[in-house]
Amino acid sequence: MISEAAGFGLRLENYSPLTHHFDEMVGADGAPRSHWARVVNFLSSLNREGLAHRWDEGRRVIQQNGITYNVYGDPLSVDRPWPLDPIPLILDPAEWASIEAAIIQRATLLNAILKDLYGPQRLLYDRQLPAELVLAHPSYLRQCHGVMQPGGSFLHLYAADLARSPDGKWWVIADRAQAPSGTGYALENRMVSNRTMPDLLSRSNVRPLEEFFQTLMRTLLEIAPSHRENPRVVLLTPGPYNETYFEHALLARRLGISLVEGGDLVVRDRRVFLKTLGGLLPVDVILRRQDDSFCDPLELRADSLLGVPGLLQAIRDGHVAVANMLGSGVAETAALSAFLPGLCKHLLSEELKMPSVATWWCGQDVPKQYVLDHPGGLVIKPALRARREPPVFIDKLSDADRRQFLAKLKSRPQEYVAQEQVALGTTPVWNSHGLLPRHFVLRVHAVATRGTYAVLPGGLTRFSASKDSLVVSVQSGGGSKDAWVLSKGPVPPMPPPQP
Repeated sequence: MISEAAGFGLRLENYSPLTHHFDEMVGADGAPRSHWARVVNFLSSLNREGLAHRWDEGRRVIQQNGITYNVYGDPLSVDRPWPLDPIPLILDPAEWASIEAAIIQRATLLNAILKDLYGPQRLLYDRQLPAELVLAHPSYLRQCHGVMQPGGSFLHLYAADLARSPDGKWWVIADRAQAPSGTGYALENRMVSNRTMPDLLSRSNVRPLEEFFQTLMRTLLEIAPSHRENPRVVLLTPGPYNETYFEHALLARRLGISLVEGGDLVVRDRRVFLKTLGGLLPVDVILRRQDDSFCDPLELRADSLLGVPGLLQAIRDGHVAVANMLGSGVAETAALSAFLPGLCKHLLSEELKMPSVATWWCGQDVPKQYVLDHPGGLVIKPALRARREPPVFIDKLSDADRRQFLAKLKSRPQEYVAQEQVALGTTPVWNSHGLLPRHFVLRVHAVATRGTYAVLPGGLTRFSASKDSLVVSVQSGGGSKDAWVLSKGPVPPMPPPQP
């Protein structure tokens, strides 16, 4: 518990960090961390009604801007207001520099892996990766083998979910390589912060987000295979029932491109066109926000009503570029994390800068036996299934259910991957009772740009619904907050966007 002597006012004095979890605001000595000082002093200067009044304005902004998310399977409501917390996550500039370097390295590594898997496949021939892990995975699209886009990049956008271990180190707990979401919500979170705490934001030297979106648009224009003077870029969405449809519409508006569904596009003579009342208009670049297997019912999923028949052939012929490239979803499999340290040395001649959470693919004898002998504290996930399924927390199973599940794992070990259960760090979340610790995950985004990657300074922070839950998901009742990356000095003004 933090005392008033630590500099906190009445509203903050009862904040009690959870034991055995790293807390973002409070150190082990019970004092606030140095890079939180300005925020702590600001909150101390406000009474409960002052923060509540500011946050009423934030809720009005969320409602007026229609910031929503969808809950799958909810018959009562399609659109729900975005659950944003007013207290930002504060990130130290020196610590952020190491995060940024690690994300750039990881995106570069995964892009190199995808280029090999859909090209010469030396990693499989040299047994750097088990062929059965890749070729049996539903997200590995054999139809895309040998297909390369301008620049040879598969990952134009990449995101990593990061978590704190109890000793304060960052771990990657998941990779998002297919159509990573969150950048639009991060932008809206910052906009709400600008409306509710403009004085604190301006004094804190917080790095802005706008340059990332300018870089994204420049990258999309540069990968256009034709009409280089004025290429047409569209954002392909599954439609309004998708959980992040609001973000799709926001990004399209922010980038100044058309928001389209599969039915708005058509392939003629192996070229993609946009249907308009004035006729067909050629499309050069597609920023896709739907799973790759749904993008072309002619060659991929025949039951898809969301895709564009013939799209893959148009990509093969070099008439359209797609970001991210179809087939990149295989990089999201959790089992790949077990091989990344060795692959990083093999492909980049470097040590992996940020480790993944400890991972064991059960398709190999030694890891399988370790999981069977030491199941406590592990989370079991599907390794070879394209659809995301809820993870199995071994410690929460009864003895009978544990034996039954481990027997199933033993009979089909190649279908499972085990990961260490991370004691997620905590961050303060505000409600009418004051500040409460909640477990959180930070999603950090990167965009390819001229041979490297640029990282969004901040990202999407999500927190759990309760202190007892390690499930961090807005779908499961959690929420989100703005992430502030502090600068060492004054932040220069952003240049105006290029037309």
